[in-house]
Amino acid sequence: MKKVMFISLGCDKNTVDTEFMLGLLRDNGYSLTNEEAEADVIVVNTCAFIKDALEESINTILEVAEYKKTGRLKKLVVAGCLAQRYADNIIKEIPEVDAVVGTTAYDKIVEAIEGKENRYIADVNATPLPDTKRVVTTGGYYSYLKIAEGCNKHCTYCIIPTFRGEYRSIPMERLVEEAGFLVEGGAKELILVAQETTLYGTDLYGKKSLPELLDKLSKIPGLQWIRILYCYPEEIDDNLIKTIKENPKVCKYLDLPIQHASDDVLKRMGRRTTTKDLTNLIKKLRKEIPDIALRTTLISGFPGETEEDHKKLVEFVKKSQFEHLGVFTYSKEEGTAAARMDNQVHPRTKERRRNEIMALQQEISKEKTKSRIGKEIYVMVEGKLPEEDVWVGRSSSDAPNVDGFVFFSSPDSYLSGDIVPVKVTGAAEYDSIGEAIID
Repeated sequence: MKKVMFISLGCDKNTVDTEFMLGLLRDNGYSLTNEEAEADVIVVNTCAFIKDALEESINTILEVAEYKKTGRLKKLVVAGCLAQRYADNIIKEIPEVDAVVGTTAYDKIVEAIEGKENRYIADVNATPLPDTKRVVTTGGYYSYLKIAEGCNKHCTYCIIPTFRGEYRSIPMERLVEEAGFLVEGGAKELILVAQETTLYGTDLYGKKSLPELLDKLSKIPGLQWIRILYCYPEEIDDNLIKTIKENPKVCKYLDLPIQHASDDVLKRMGRRTTTKDLTNLIKKLRKEIPDIALRTTLISGFPGETEEDHKKLVEFVKKSQFEHLGVFTYSKEEGTAAARMDNQVHPRTKERRRNEIMALQQEISKEKTKSRIGKEIYVMVEGKLPEEDVWVGRSSSDAPNVDGFVFFSSPDSYLSGDIVPVKVTGAAEYDSIGEAIID
């Protein structure tokens, strides 16, 4: 039996694609390994969103290519965004690569490994729906559910529509079936992802259907939490707010990437909001759902960003008091409108501005975490630190891999995915400390 190893880079949408490819290979008699030296086949599912991700993808390909000399590796396949964007370059310049599989052709992974062709690139607007059950790689107690492909926004800094295509929702009945399988496999939390989740259903059903999808998912027995990521602020409406507020399984958590808070910069970015729109939305969310946790991402050093623009962004962050916030320095991406703009900001200036915002957010996060002290929260167990005899998990206000943890003591034993009531007794900058509440 041939052994295959996957390396999945980039976002959680890539993770879902990887899990489907793993399922297809399992169905076709392949066994899975985590050891490069044992693998007959290695597949690198790549990211090419920004320059750093592109470089990481290329470096990873070159590193594993060495196993053709030192291990048992016979086939090296490159999948994902880098493959979609630079298929011919990869085949020409990295001869160790046997085949490339684009973002919308990942259902051809078995053919790519076993066939004679070296290029599997489908139409960028295709939507592969492989007839297989995913091999979950997140531990099983939480899983990502990708509800759509592509994006119609065409922000001036973003290359994603070029290799992910236009917005295509995945049919609701398919998602409910997939979610049921994931929950049967042990998932207590489903995390809804797409390039943009709030537009779900507009292409298939003629209306925003995310609230309806949330309602159907919440009826799955055994599912405890549903978390929504990647909600564009201009698309958040009263119906979605009402669903988050009233559905007990939907986490009081919202990820809304705003990118900036200067009207001039937002306009050049091709964003469809203004500072006033963002202020009003955040005010409304906090009024309607007082315990909501808000996450956002920002870009520092966008072309033409002045010190005044930066100050506006800093003031907005101070005023908005996001529970979670990340900042990327602007990355000049080939083929985007922003890359052709004048007044590109010096790298040191971009980094300085990023660091200033992150230092501010660190203080905000510290105060937010302190405000939890004395409160009782529910924590999903992720594991134990045996050397410290402490359990570690996340509250419903914390998404995996990007937000903080809750460390708590307890005389009881738990399994990953168990949800435990915890009283918060202490705080660090991003993490909470507590004790399990024992009946």
